[in-house]
Amino acid sequence: MRHAVWWLQDYAYVVYWQVRALITRATAEQLAAPASPKGPTVVMLPGVYESWQFMRPLAVGLFGHGYPVHFVPTLGFNTGPVPDMARLVAADLARHDLRDVVVVAHSKGGLIGKYAMVSGDPDRRISALVAINTPFAGSRYARWIPLAAVRAFVPTDATLEALAVDEAVNARITSVATRFDPHIPGGSELAGATNVELATPGHFRALGDANLIPVILAAIDRARRP
Repeated sequence: MRHAVWWLQDYAYVVYWQVRALITRATAEQLAAPASPKGPTVVMLPGVYESWQFMRPLAVGLFGHGYPVHFVPTLGFNTGPVPDMARLVAADLARHDLRDVVVVAHSKGGLIGKYAMVSGDPDRRISALVAINTPFAGSRYARWIPLAAVRAFVPTDATLEALAVDEAVNARITSVATRFDPHIPGGSELAGATNVELATPGHFRALGDANLIPVILAAIDRARRP
């Protein structure tokens, strides 16, 4: 019964913020230049079927702490293959000449962030990645969903397996997971990374957890240490 309630709360959260994303008039540019910037730039990568606006509440919180926030509009609703989406991210960082950025990503966005770090970042523009409820080992539920964008999370997917084997950048990753994730029953723990668990249950509600921003700020501090 408790898990059923958590499922309902999770989907209520996603419906609310997806609708808000559709009706908001806010632009990504409004979060690019805080009054007293602390740096570095935070690059936000949403999950599958999520537009950039879905992560806007979290972005507003980071902006309030003085961090410039950047989105990658070419991702759209993030339905393409992980390698293709990672190339879009790499191209966007190069186009805007962003360096020493910290990527904050939800779900599939974390896979894209790691792929970009491993295969598309020869200049090391990405200094660190905070991945929130990312299926680094896939999800056993994905094989039952007849959508290509979701079946990419089947644990035996070639891209997932290649990313799992390559641990070169894991020390620069903070993997944040919730106590209960209905989409990733196996969890999001990543070997060699800084693994953090949030008390809030749910795949999407993690983005609204009051303890998430302090976790991200701590990751930014680690990334800035020599």
